[in-house]
Amino acid sequence: MPRRTLPLIPVVATTAVCALALAACSSASPAETPSTSESPSTPSVPTSASAATSVDNCGFTVPLGTDPQRIVTVKSTATELLLELGLGDRIVGSAFLDGPVDLPYPVDAPDVPVLSDFLPGQEATLALEPDMIFGGWESNFSAEGVGERDVLAERGIASYVAPSACKEEGYQPDPLTFDDVFAEIEEAGAVFGAQDAAAQLVADMQADLDSVVPDSRGLTALWYSSGDDEPYVGAAIGAPQMMMDAAGLTNVVDVHDTWTSVTWESVVAADPDVIVLVDASWNTADSKIAALEANTATASLSAVQNHRYVIVPFAAGEAGVRNAAAVLSIVDQLSQLQLG
Repeated sequence: MPRRTLPLIPVVATTAVCALALAACSSASPAETPSTSESPSTPSVPTSASAATSVDNCGFTVPLGTDPQRIVTVKSTATELLLELGLGDRIVGSAFLDGPVDLPYPVDAPDVPVLSDFLPGQEATLALEPDMIFGGWESNFSAEGVGERDVLAERGIASYVAPSACKEEGYQPDPLTFDDVFAEIEEAGAVFGAQDAAAQLVADMQADLDSVVPDSRGLTALWYSSGDDEPYVGAAIGAPQMMMDAAGLTNVVDVHDTWTSVTWESVVAADPDVIVLVDASWNTADSKIAALEANTATASLSAVQNHRYVIVPFAAGEAGVRNAAAVLSIVDQLSQLQLG
């Protein structure tokens, strides 16, 4: 599958940091305001974005059609979505990336200006004079991070969070499906003024999904992200479960959450056929393999003894543009594993 990996370039914030006159940090389109309606019983994704004038985004009303021009993105999923939508020239700063930008579908995208390798603070973020901040995690919007959403709105700065990352009651998909991911992409297309590109992206991802031939051996798997004393793993309703289902894997962790911590004792008792390893720069798949093989208990796992590992980049393990391509990769890696 053609892919494009983009270099990251540092961004130099404007020297005039909006400190006291924060209201003047943006001359952009109107920011979103907190929603006064009750939370919906299902995730708020409009069935026809073109007919809507706003979306309820995790309790905040975000207007459509404002076409933000100066966007700060936080997390790889947010950055890569905008790049795939052809909006890379509007990104004035990206932050908290989970590795190199990797686009599964060919697109003419500019290099990504990097604001921070980690979650940036308000001062550095506001110095870029954004009119929109797009966060991959709800927790990105805090006083310690880029700012609280209601405060940003008061300053004329809109904000948007990936809908699947909203854990407020009534918003989080339960369980997450590819239809939810596609609806998120279409909603982002409406919010950022790129409906046609969003439709094409969904079509490309659907084509990849349609080509998947799930592994038919009835394999069980553990999706291992991080953690030494207690592994942090993919649970039963999030993106890992969605991709394991599509690839033909049975998750050994049946916990009603997106991610959860379990005990090594429970992992040993389950003895998964395969271990899916999340690869991140700060916690590589190789380091996890070394730890699994060095620990007496986990070294006894059949997957460890037979080196039955599947590797998925960190950003591909969260709801986003990489998910369909990740399923194809998982199935391909599974086909190379010998059992018995």
